[in-house]
Order: sequence, then structure tokens, then C-alpha cells
Amino acid sequence: MPVTLSQTHHPHCTDAELELWRGVPVSIVVDLEPQLQIDPAIRPIKPAAQQPPLIGRAVTVHCETPDFGAVLHALDQVQKGDVLVIATAGITSHAMIGEILCGHLRDKGAAGVICDGAIRDVNAMGSWPDFSVYTRAITPRGPDGKTRGQVQTPVNFGGITITPGDLILGDDDGLVAVPSASAARILQIAQEKMTAEESWIKQLKSGVAVADVFGLEPAVKS
Repeated sequence: MPVTLSQTHHPHCTDAELELWRGVPVSIVVDLEPQLQIDPAIRPIKPAAQQPPLIGRAVTVHCETPDFGAVLHALDQVQKGDVLVIATAGITSHAMIGEILCGHLRDKGAAGVICDGAIRDVNAMGSWPDFSVYTRAITPRGPDGKTRGQVQTPVNFGGITITPGDLILGDDDGLVAVPSASAARILQIAQEKMTAEESWIKQLKSGVAVADVFGLEPAVKS
């Protein structure tokens, strides 16, 4: 079956709305909406504190590994500020993307790539300061075939469903996918939680007891 490209329109965040999410930690979102967490086994290719934060709109691909035809067809769909989401049902036998195609996406202004299978050429991609890559595995073995798969359809990725246009957030702690319809609501409560955490930090630094900061019940002494 040839690659299929869905023409269904999905709502998505504007560039201005994306900017409002910058600085929101993944951990905050997971605390509030744990069902949005992507499998933590899918990790950034760079060490902690070196990976650029990831924020962007999902362009989804379902690959029938080892065929990567859907990835090739998706490249023309990706625009500035997008994240290419490569779903492979967790199959890691073949890399679905590498330096050449990721470099093309970077040139287009894409925010990054997340893959629940395997990628390759990480030495090159690891040197890019403005393009974020997350993957389940790394292998030098490339794809075989370019005729199958689906583009811009909902995909099962890392234990959750990601729909085209969903907000993808990534940092050193991991990844989340925020449905576009819920993004404004979740952003508001995330900002409220961040404000509360800032208050906790200030109180702790000023010497307030932990029990008082977090409203703990008195411990039972034995």
C-alpha cells in the first residue's frame, strides 16, 4: 500500500501561543496531567544541560519499519516551529532518520524530531545547538524501502496518542504531548503551579520550616 497523506485539518497552536509555553518544564505538565507523558525511555541524544529545549507543533508519521517512505513524504509538510513525530510501534531494528533529513528539517526551521524507534548519525546532530532530537534507540542500520506508511494521522507514540497539531514539549526530564484543544487550560494551571513553586523556594530560603511550607500534618513521634 502506498504512503497515505491525510488532508484532515487539525487545530494547532499559533507561533504566539507557542512562545507562551517557553520555560514551562515538562515535569510541571506531568504533575498536572500525567496521562500526557511520553514513555521516558525516549531520551534526548545530548547529555543533561546540553540539549536545547523542544517546543513545537506535531507533524506525525507512522512508519512500517524498515520502510521510511512516510518520513520522506512528511518532510514537505513540516514548517517552521514544527516537530516531526516518527512513530514506529517501538521497532528499533532500522534507523528512520539521520543527518541528511534532520539537517533539511533544521534548515526549514523545524524545532526537532522525536522517534519512538531508532535514528542514526547522532554525532552530527549532537553538535547542533538549535535542533532537538529524542529517540528510543540508535543504530547505524538504515531504512529499507520508501513506499509505505501514513502522514498526518493520529499515531500511537510512546504509550499515548499524538494527533497532528498537538503541542510537543521536551527537556532533559522527558517529553509530553499536549492536545491543542487543552493547551490554553493546561498552560494556565501550569503557570499557577510554577508561581506556587517559586513561593516554596523563597520560603525555604528564608528559613521557613518544610512542614509549614507544605502544610504537613505533624509527624507521630515514637
